Amino acid sequence: MSGPNRLTRLAAVLYLVTWVTSVAALPLYGGSAFDPGAALAGRGSVLLGALLEVVLAVAVVGTSLALYPLLRRHGHGSAIGYVALRTLEATVILTGVVAILPAVARPATTAGSGLEPGVVAGLQLLHDWTFLVGPGLINPVNAVVLAVLLFRRRLVAPFIPVLGIVGAVLVLTMNVTAFFGLMTPNPLGAIPLFAWEIALAAHLAFRGLRPGSPAGTEAEAGTAAGTGAATGASALAAAVAAG
Repeated sequence: MSGPNRLTRLAAVLYLVTWVTSVAALPLYGGSAFDPGAALAGRGSVLLGALLEVVLAVAVVGTSLALYPLLRRHGHGSAIGYVALRTLEATVILTGVVAILPAVARPATTAGSGLEPGVVAGLQLLHDWTFLVGPGLINPVNAVVLAVLLFRRRLVAPFIPVLGIVGAVLVLTMNVTAFFGLMTPNPLGAIPLFAWEIALAAHLAFRGLRPGSPAGTEAEAGTAAGTGAATGASALAAAVAAG
C-alpha cells in the first residue's frame, strides 16, 4: 500500500472513530443543562462517556494530521488552518472532559467525588458549554475550511464538499441561536454534517483523493499567458519599427 493510500485510509478510519465516539458518549452523561430537570448519570456511565470523548479528541486531531501531507500541496494555508482548528476543537472537548470527571469520581479510587450538588451542577454546565462551543461552533468552521479546499481543487466528488458546507452552515446557525438562548439544539440538524463526514470517510477509504490541481497552478498559468502576450506584443512592435 502506497503512502498516500495509507494516509487516506487512516483518515477514513479516524473519521469513523470520531462519529462513533461522539454519538456514543452523549447519552452516557445522562442529564444536560439544556434540560434542567435531568440529572447527571452514574459514576460508571460518566467515566465511560469521558473516556470515549478522550478517544474522540485524539481522533479529531488525527484526521487533520493524516490529511495534512496530502492537502498542503493543494493549499498550504487551508491545510495548516484545518490542523489548527481541529486541534482547537479537541482542546475544548478535553476541557469538558476534565470538568465533568470531578463531578462523579476522584482519581485512583472507587469513591465518589463528595462534591456539593451545586458544584456538580456547575461542572455539568461547564461540560455542556464545551460541547456547544467545540463540536457545535468550531467543528462547522473547520468543516467549511476543508470542504472549500476539496471543492476548489476537485479532490473528491463535488457533492461531498457541498454537503459539508450546507451541513456546517445548518449546525453553526443552530448552535449560534442556542448560544444566545433562542432555541434548544435539535440533533436532527446535525445529520447533514454527519453525512458529510461519513461520505468523506467512504471516499477516502475506497477511492482516496483525486490528483486535483496544486495551489498556484492557475496563477502560474495566468502569469505564463500574460508573459507570452507581452512577448508577442514586443515582437510585433519591433517588427513594425524595423519596417
